Amino acid sequence: MTQTALNEIAAFLLRVALGIMFLAHSLLLKLFVFTLPGTAQFFVTIGLPGWLAYVIFTVEAIAGLFLILGVQTRWVALAMVPVLAGATWAHWGNGWMFGYPDGGWEYPAYLTVLAIVQGLVGDGRFAVWPSLALGEGSADLGHEVRS
Repeated sequence: MTQTALNEIAAFLLRVALGIMFLAHSLLLKLFVFTLPGTAQFFVTIGLPGWLAYVIFTVEAIAGLFLILGVQTRWVALAMVPVLAGATWAHWGNGWMFGYPDGGWEYPAYLTVLAIVQGLVGDGRFAVWPSLALGEGSADLGHEVRS
C-alpha cells in the first residue's frame, strides 16, 4: 500500500471519528443527558444567550453527519473550529482535565486541533461530496483538484 493510500485511509478514519464524536456530543450529551433546556441554562450561567445552545446542538449534529458521510469535510471541520474553541473557553475555568467537575479544557482544545488537522488533510476515502483541495492547483492527499 502506498503512502498516499495510507494518508487517504488516515484522513477517512479521522473524519469518521470526529463525526461520531460530534453526533455523540450533540445527541447523547446535550439532548439526552443534560437536555436542551439544561444545556441552554448552562450557557446562561457562563454568560451566553440560552438560545445559542440550540444553535450549537444543531450545528454539532449536522457537522457530525456531514463528517461521517464526507460532505465537504474540509470546510465542515474548519467551520467547527470556532465552536470547539468556544467550548475550550467555556471549560477554561474548570482546570486542565476534562474529568474534573464541570469538565476541563483539555478535551475541547484537543478536538480543536483535530478539526484543524482534518481541514488541512481533507476528506480521505469514501467521501460523498469531496472538498476542493487547499491552494490553487494543489493536490488533496495525492489526488488532483476535483471540479
